[in-house]
Amino acid sequence: MIIRKLFQSSKISLTVFLSAAALASTPALAQDLGIEVGAQAPAVTVQSLDGKQVDLGSYVGKTPMLIEFWATWCPNCKELMPALLDAEKKFGKKVKFVGIAVAINQSPERVRRWLAANPLPHDTYYDTQGKAASAFDAPATSYVVVLDKTGRVVYTGLGGKQDLEAALKKAL
Repeated sequence: MIIRKLFQSSKISLTVFLSAAALASTPALAQDLGIEVGAQAPAVTVQSLDGKQVDLGSYVGKTPMLIEFWATWCPNCKELMPALLDAEKKFGKKVKFVGIAVAINQSPERVRRWLAANPLPHDTYYDTQGKAASAFDAPATSYVVVLDKTGRVVYTGLGGKQDLEAALKKAL
């Protein structure tokens, strides 16, 4: 919701967004924010870091998925990274992991530079106009959505301390 509003109104400052992100640093706010658990994942198009359009719907309904909305500047995303990488190492053959970089105070080039210094094993896309964040009702960065193989939301969580293994077990 906060990310959507940032794209809808240029009057909201980065300070407001960062304040909301700071709230997310409390223990995981699972299931309380964002797209409703049980909802069908929306069809969204994001951009690859080389500028090509990617339809996330091509994955939805075929395999369980973990989607993280993140930013290079997000401290909660940095805190969540070890758990995310551990989960991907454990579940990566059964679950499609996707990172969606939000377009707030960053660019595809900045994301590419960050990934060159911090390589990730999963696909990372860029949410150019905030359409994916809006469709998933992402309240802030470090927002995770887990989908089962039918494309239904089985978990949402926010913050640097999330039990991604338990969340992924709900999808399998």
